Amino acid sequence: MSGPGSISRRHIFKASAGAAVLAGTGASVSLPAPAAAATPTRARPPRDPKTERRVRALLAKMTVEEKFGQLQQLTWQADTGPGEGQNKKCAELAAKGLLGSVLNLVGAKKCNDLQRAAVEKSRLGIPLLFGQDVIHGYLTTFPIPLAQGSSFDPAVAASDAETSAREAASQGIHWTFAPMADVSREPRWGRVAEGSGEDPYLTAKLTAAKVRGYQGEDYGAKDRLAACAKHFVGYGFPEGGRDYNTADVSERRLRDVCLPPFKAAVDAGVATVMASFNTVNGVPAHANRHTLTDILHEEFGFDGFVVGDYTGVQELIAHGIAADGADAARLALGAGVDMEMVSTTYAEHGRRLLAAGKISRQRLDDAVARILRVKFRAGLFEHPYADEAAEITEPSAAARAAARTAATRSMVLLRNEHKTLPLSPKTPSLAVIGPLADDTKELHGTWASIGAALFPAVSVLDGIKQAAPEATVRFARGCAVEGDDTSSFGEAVAAARAADAVVVVVGEKAAQSGEAAARSDITLPGVQAQLVAKVAATGKPVAVVVLSGRPLVLTAIADRADAILQAWHPGIEGGHAVADLLFGKVNPGGKLPATLPRSTGQLPLHYAHENTGRPFDPDNKYTSKYLDLPHTPLYPFGHGLSYTTFTLTAPKLATEVLRAKSVADGRATVRATVEVENTGTRAGDEVVQLYLRDKVASVVQPVRRLVGFTRLHLEPGERRTVAFTLGRRELGFHTNDPHGEFLVEPGEFDVYAGNSSDATLKTGLTLT
Repeated sequence: MSGPGSISRRHIFKASAGAAVLAGTGASVSLPAPAAAATPTRARPPRDPKTERRVRALLAKMTVEEKFGQLQQLTWQADTGPGEGQNKKCAELAAKGLLGSVLNLVGAKKCNDLQRAAVEKSRLGIPLLFGQDVIHGYLTTFPIPLAQGSSFDPAVAASDAETSAREAASQGIHWTFAPMADVSREPRWGRVAEGSGEDPYLTAKLTAAKVRGYQGEDYGAKDRLAACAKHFVGYGFPEGGRDYNTADVSERRLRDVCLPPFKAAVDAGVATVMASFNTVNGVPAHANRHTLTDILHEEFGFDGFVVGDYTGVQELIAHGIAADGADAARLALGAGVDMEMVSTTYAEHGRRLLAAGKISRQRLDDAVARILRVKFRAGLFEHPYADEAAEITEPSAAARAAARTAATRSMVLLRNEHKTLPLSPKTPSLAVIGPLADDTKELHGTWASIGAALFPAVSVLDGIKQAAPEATVRFARGCAVEGDDTSSFGEAVAAARAADAVVVVVGEKAAQSGEAAARSDITLPGVQAQLVAKVAATGKPVAVVVLSGRPLVLTAIADRADAILQAWHPGIEGGHAVADLLFGKVNPGGKLPATLPRSTGQLPLHYAHENTGRPFDPDNKYTSKYLDLPHTPLYPFGHGLSYTTFTLTAPKLATEVLRAKSVADGRATVRATVEVENTGTRAGDEVVQLYLRDKVASVVQPVRRLVGFTRLHLEPGERRTVAFTLGRRELGFHTNDPHGEFLVEPGEFDVYAGNSSDATLKTGLTLT
């Protein structure tokens, strides 16, 4: 999906509104019972009997035309006048009761005006569900989700979601198309910015936290939103890193890597799920019954509804799996897509497909019931209108403070030679250099909502000036983010030579990551690496701040910069947050949620890889490696430095032997403890990470995988014990059986503890 205020797929693909839905007659219906799960992994939560009675009663009154209307979502186009694009159709269909949802309409009065057409003019008065891409903030822009992954702190994701929900709900929005639960090990793919990185365990924890943050205990509350876990499924593994491209993943990888965050979202009570654009093993996600129905509904017990992505149903034709629009509607609805976004194949062809027996009445009623159920749970029938007097129109001081805290917790200190950082606020003179140093736009990042256009971000330059008010601060841009113009290098070098310390701010523009923003070369764009080299050659202490929406190849600057702070795109308070870390007001504690490669040619590169029959051996040519690169990444997953030091102990297990059958049955677990001590002179945060290796299994396992993490704050000299529980989920794995076979096998395991995926402290566990 594409962001407001940009040239997007929503502006390029303007499907017809599909107003002419053929009429049908209502009849008394019996809601289909949910299919029994062949291999249940979660007990389906009990449904509220009152809500179910209301759903059944309303469904019994609906005509076929009205039912298909509930399955239709259209887009409001703010860049066109009233009555243009799909706007006129939104109003017409709402008044006829032939529209279920509208996206991209914002503002309490505007939403109320359209809602009145649905509630007060249509035959049954079924309210509309207003959706919006609230990805990392609404009025108050938080750090991009990838940055939030760096926090290793679910509270950061929850804080973003709570603030975003409060602001968006006040403007008439009921539903956000977030969080993105896609795991990705492909940083060329621009949408890595929207996710939590390369690891399924970390992504699952943050996804669940964000769902709970958006929805709270009741997403019908006035300050909450219904969440949508996206994109289901495998979208993060596109061939070549190109957006929308094919994903070819084994059933095992699908279940052990791609699905866990979605399972976590379902367990957290997520209201909706969005289908993905890609194919999954040859079947487009919008037509994939195996994933949408067999796994999502029957195994996971999901009872919300599935929405297609923007024109995703219609795109089944381009995929080559549907012959025409009618065929696309048949496949998508039959597979489990309940609501069609923007394209109109359901509305145009539904009645004929139903009459021909190509869509069953039971499936139609099931889809409508799922949508009505979410609307009842959202409280739309009781409170269809937003309180215009309570509309939030600007970021509050508390929201800004939350965004600043989130940003400071999400930055990663990659390098700090000679204790270059923190800088002293009393440094007499500073040079702030770089094409993004004075920027107030790009810091918002990709998929920023309406607040990005209304409220400029705090620039790094301004943040530094406020943090060091007595310093003489010289600014020189040096070059542009893109292009090969080096004519301003001299000014930058002169500013560096005149200063006691230098901060260089480089990276990507917001539009260089996100949807439809794949890059074949993920080094610093333009001549920015050359700028860093020129400034570093002055011999002055140089700290580089990297602002980006993806993991970049930083090899060209890694040995030239004295310090490197990966700040990502940090949001509205980004400049203050960067300064907080540069001057030591906040001690950095973030860790990399994705591996930083030495070269684009290493991709895909991730820590949880499988061994080969010839694993890397520097002394043996005939092993798995490159001739022209070291075998290791530039910086590993989980890496991040601090201004203090920590020591950890090897993990201690409550028992070193367990029965495999007892673990598989869920009757046995083992407690692992790790001691951590702050051995430095500053208070700071450490992320204790626990990894597991299954040494011998019937299906080849990763060399290690994350099974636990805890971020904690320690005063100098403070020592704490961190506890983890290892059980069925951590010690087992899926096979390639399409029915979801899960095994816990006897054998030996290595359990590692450390502060990155390079952890070496270990102990052994045996399952008998």
